[in-house]
Amino acid sequence: MPLSVHRNFPLVEANAAIADELPARALPPAATAREREARLRGLVDDHIDFVARVLRNAGTPPAEIDDDIQRTFIATARRLNDVRPGAEKSFILRIALNVAAHARRTLARRREVTADPALEIPDGGATPEQIADRRQLRQMLDRILTSFHPDLRTVFALYEIEEMSMVEIAAALGIPQGTVASRLRRARAEFRQQVKALRALSESETGP
Repeated sequence: MPLSVHRNFPLVEANAAIADELPARALPPAATAREREARLRGLVDDHIDFVARVLRNAGTPPAEIDDDIQRTFIATARRLNDVRPGAEKSFILRIALNVAAHARRTLARRREVTADPALEIPDGGATPEQIADRRQLRQMLDRILTSFHPDLRTVFALYEIEEMSMVEIAAALGIPQGTVASRLRRARAEFRQQVKALRALSESETGP
């Protein structure tokens, strides 16, 4: 399911917040500031949907995804000079996973689970039955992914949902490709078991 995200990302506010933390002599000239903002805008435009999916699939509560998208790109802005051309996706991925991990820890401390159906935008051409089926599938996927160990969930979501290659995942996470393959195998096996269990439970509840 697509997510409603802030496409008018507050770049001015982000850059202003960063500037406030720097001494006057460290502030970039106007031309450099414009270049920074243009680059950050490009990163947001190219990766905002990717970040939203990563956060959702990494266990961020739906009601907090928009805020965590902003946190992800504010953190990216602070380290913009460290983002190597061609490695933007991997860099942003690592930040998004760190933001998601913080969101999970906060959620665990609160000991509550939130859900906000308003964050889901249904396809305008879909029937009510199709919308309900998609929402049910998304809820099932969320339930299964939430039960995964974070390491398995990350690899599974990046490979199966984001369609990243094992080489790309290994490079982004800084782990051997063999570790990626091992985690993916375990995640797939666990996924199949969970789907089978949920289907059996659903059939037992609906009856013949």
